[in-house]
Amino acid sequence: MTTPVKLAIVYYSSTGTIATIARELHDAGVKAGAEVRLVRAGELAPQAAIDSNPAWAANQTATADVPEATPADVDWADAVIFGTPTRFGNVSSQLKQFIDTLGGLWAEGKLADKVYSGFVSTATAHAGHESTLLALYNSVHHFGGIVVSPGFTDPAKFADGNPYGTSHADGQGTNPVGDTTRTAARIQAERVVAMAAKLKAAAEAEPRTEAAPDAEPRAEAESPRRWWQRRRK
Repeated sequence: MTTPVKLAIVYYSSTGTIATIARELHDAGVKAGAEVRLVRAGELAPQAAIDSNPAWAANQTATADVPEATPADVDWADAVIFGTPTRFGNVSSQLKQFIDTLGGLWAEGKLADKVYSGFVSTATAHAGHESTLLALYNSVHHFGGIVVSPGFTDPAKFADGNPYGTSHADGQGTNPVGDTTRTAARIQAERVVAMAAKLKAAAEAEPRTEAAPDAEPRAEAESPRRWWQRRRK
């Protein structure tokens, strides 16, 4: 029997929109049968900046119980969903800082062959929904990961209209996360878990071949870092 999918939801949220979507993804992932870790990227902004924005300070308090993400969470996972508010059409510095700490896992080849997906929030309707997710997926391509986007695989996706991942325009805090975004998150989590489960089942079903007694021992695969260092010599 295939073991449950291990899903890590790694997000950064300042004023709470992304945190709300992350919890929706968490709940949907659990209902889909996955073992889910909900973790947040560490804060980089000074406390004075956080305290100057009531919504930011309130979200910091509300999410204090959410563990801070570490590379071990990604190493553990079969599938990872990253979440970030947009910053000038790009990934927030806090989430990018966390992604940059994954270099050690990348060097060992431990980021490859996992399922990845992403979600985003913006202030306005055309403020980087798609460009932020595409920028996020650039890192996944370098990992050798498998991008599983929601696409238009469910009729409800035509309501939110973003095939790249769940996204929400919060109108500078005037438009809270509603049913359309929650439904999109549910669809995304279910699809990520389903695809990761298929890949995991296929991997666990692969027959293990034993080398013939007189066969030469097979060299272990070279890590990306060692291969790159050797290539540069």
